[in-house]
Amino acid sequence: MGNHEIHCQYYSQEDLLGAGCLDIRMAMDAAESAMLAFQNGDVLFPEKIVQIFNDDTQERINCLPATFVKDKVCGVKWVSVFPPNPVKYGIQNLSAVIILSEIEHGFPIAFMEGTLCSNMRVGAMGGLAARHLARSDSKAIGFIGAGEQAKMHLIAMKTALPSLEVCRVAAKDPAEEAQFINEMGPILADMRFEGTQSDLEAAVSDADVIVTATSAQAPLLKAAWMKAGAFYSHVGGWEDEYAVAKQCDKIVCDDWETVKHRTQTLSRMYQDGELADTDIHGNLVDLLSGKLAGREKDEERTYFNAVGLAYADVAIAFAMYRRAREAGMGQDLKIQNEMIFEHAHLKDWVKL
Repeated sequence: MGNHEIHCQYYSQEDLLGAGCLDIRMAMDAAESAMLAFQNGDVLFPEKIVQIFNDDTQERINCLPATFVKDKVCGVKWVSVFPPNPVKYGIQNLSAVIILSEIEHGFPIAFMEGTLCSNMRVGAMGGLAARHLARSDSKAIGFIGAGEQAKMHLIAMKTALPSLEVCRVAAKDPAEEAQFINEMGPILADMRFEGTQSDLEAAVSDADVIVTATSAQAPLLKAAWMKAGAFYSHVGGWEDEYAVAKQCDKIVCDDWETVKHRTQTLSRMYQDGELADTDIHGNLVDLLSGKLAGREKDEERTYFNAVGLAYADVAIAFAMYRRAREAGMGQDLKIQNEMIFEHAHLKDWVKL
């Protein structure tokens, strides 16, 4: 009788961090390779499954699968988004796990914490866009929002644009700005940080790179605050007034066909007849492949909006899995020891 044991590796968030997986450059490389692979037809990417439990608060759990045919790996992100959590319970609003399986036999190879990967994917996409759309000599970055996505975006932007020297941050509560600075200051010791006491204009008006990363569904960013030559990375839903996009010389999305049917600012503009397909410069992969030009002039205003491509999460998760495995992190999970009817004591366990 053959060996019918099935094992996979379990990686906690701390395992992944300890293995050096909070590496935005690794995530950017994985996301770039994934987008090019998808463009070449080497990625299976079915529709996600969304279960919404409360239409008003949009509390939901999403199931997002993808397969990389050449790598022979299939993955799924199981992610919950519960917007009321921070205010109602004082806990995070997003949590995720990822399962990876090999597709030679179809067995699972990894079960891993996915919130780190999910946040890194958002930052990595912004960083890739910044490489092509921001001025390479950018000095100042301004944030509206100071949460987890803002922090990850700062690491990504500093990775993509090493010239960044100054970070200004505005949040609804100045205490959030202080926490942002206290947490990010030691990580990016060569940058100067400034809180603005919730003054949004002060945070972004002199910024070469602007990031909005907030759950507030309101036109917080004003067009008048975006100077010539600035690059804007739009992370959330509705965060800027329509005039911001209208004054930009290039608008790039991760996937415009998906964005137009969602609830981002660009989506609202499209649905209101204020933005047409022809107003979109292209998708990020068009810049990565060289099909379209990125920034061409110093004074251009550029706009990037990512709706989120889950196959990029799976690609990053696979890169994290390989690094964590090489580092000897994680623990073995035995899925089964033998097949069901091979168990010697099965007669004692069957309930008839």
